[in-house]
Amino acid sequence: MAERTIPIADHRYRASVPAVPAVPQPPSGLLSDRLGRPLRDLRISVTDRCNFRCSYCMPKEIFDGTYRFLPHASLLSFEEITRLARVFVAHGVHKIRLTGGEPLLRKHLEQLIAMLAALRDVDGRPLDLTLTTNATLLARKAAALQAAGLQRVTVSLDALDDRVFRAMNDVDFPVAGVLEGIDEAMRVGLGPLKVNMVVKRGTNDHEIVPMARFFRERYEGRVILRFIEFMDVGTTNGWRMDHVLPSAQVLERLHAVFPLEPVEPNCSGETAERWRYRDGGGEIGLISSVTQAFCRDCNRARLSTEGKLYLCLFATRGHDLRALLRGGASDAQLAGAVGQVWAGRDDRYSELRSAGRAPTDGERRVEMHYIGG
Repeated sequence: MAERTIPIADHRYRASVPAVPAVPQPPSGLLSDRLGRPLRDLRISVTDRCNFRCSYCMPKEIFDGTYRFLPHASLLSFEEITRLARVFVAHGVHKIRLTGGEPLLRKHLEQLIAMLAALRDVDGRPLDLTLTTNATLLARKAAALQAAGLQRVTVSLDALDDRVFRAMNDVDFPVAGVLEGIDEAMRVGLGPLKVNMVVKRGTNDHEIVPMARFFRERYEGRVILRFIEFMDVGTTNGWRMDHVLPSAQVLERLHAVFPLEPVEPNCSGETAERWRYRDGGGEIGLISSVTQAFCRDCNRARLSTEGKLYLCLFATRGHDLRALLRGGASDAQLAGAVGQVWAGRDDRYSELRSAGRAPTDGERRVEMHYIGG
């Protein structure tokens, strides 16, 4: 049988090489886009592969045995990632999150973490270095990651009910394996640890209160549970608005059992609305990217595993930094190109969607497994 060709593969090539300014301006750490948003957060995908087949991200009927993932030669090397990270840091980035796919599938990842941990922001401070994972490999790797310089982890977990969780990850992986990874990460000091639950109406929304109860009691406020609205990322996850449970309804369900009160954000551009239990039992977060767009404060750039820069989670086109890297561009030229791209940014997809004015140019949006969440 011939291999299937599927349109989402086009995202790996639908990118343009950014122009290099004739006289690149040195980075000042104060770069802003057309809407006045600074560049502060860089999310780096280190692999397009994952060992889960969650329906909202990598549905099995598409990402099956015939799907062609990127060959290793296409991926940025650790040295290339670090070189680009240094450029972004010079422009004002102070937080780097490693994502995937599943980042712990990338061999020798602790070597990259050690290289990134050696970087300093424009004020001479260590970077906030974090990683998002499904935790299937976290128990065996947490100690090495922490020793290399990783500071925190965020774990994706969509249900405590083992039957529901196995069905959602679609590879029959048990909840116990994820909890083992969380426990080990806590033991070695990768915290404060966050757990992300994507809430899909009719699939796992009955798990909202049980998840809150479990993490309150087991970790005594030391784990922050965050509830994420099911998003229309990419084109393969079958997203429909009636599958979205608005964060306001999540809050109602939780508040009825565990009274909550709002907390001020930690910093500008924070994606999660913070709430804490009035009895001191810890904190939760609500990420409402569908019903309460936060585009106006978005300070995040995303770098794909093969070096494409995306300015929005819902982007249709990227900017090929790998072509510049492997074409002999100097650090000054790379910084000039990145600065010019960000300065021209005006992306605000979620805000336009909420207003009924989302772009309808027919191009498919980039997939979450390719650039991370």
